[in-house]
Amino acid sequence: MPHAFPLPSPHPEQVALEASALLEMLDLLWGRGQEAMTAVPPSQLRALTVIDEREGMNLRDLGEVLGSTPPSVSRLCDRLEAAGLIHRSRATSNRRELEVRLSRGGRAVLASVRAARAGELQAVLARMSPAQQRALFEGMTAFHSAALEHMGVTGEAPAEDDICDIA
Repeated sequence: MPHAFPLPSPHPEQVALEASALLEMLDLLWGRGQEAMTAVPPSQLRALTVIDEREGMNLRDLGEVLGSTPPSVSRLCDRLEAAGLIHRSRATSNRRELEVRLSRGGRAVLASVRAARAGELQAVLARMSPAQQRALFEGMTAFHSAALEHMGVTGEAPAEDDICDIA
């Protein structure tokens, strides 16, 4: 039931606490989606996601993005390659570097995990009214833009029409 009077704006500290609680809930939902579809450990799934976003990256760059040491990245890639999820090959620009690319199996794992995660989120969104979904969408879009600005990332958050159309 809508309020007949304007509610006071929450303090930034209160918003930050609520956002933290929301992220913890999203992490739980995210994990449920992952666990439902694959036995790939979270560290390997993060690596697959990074490789998918930056196909053909070298091991040094992968380590920087993951915050891992070169020996750890090498062992991680050994496991991913043994599982048939990535391919390593010599870089064409520098034969001393190795590039990593997703295999067909790696793409399939990511697709199934992403579909399961989306299903978890859709089940929650279905419990919200269209107006609540729209408010959430607008807030997430604004937050995304502010986060990019805070991190000094050039570019803009996707336009509303580029993401989805919530009635």
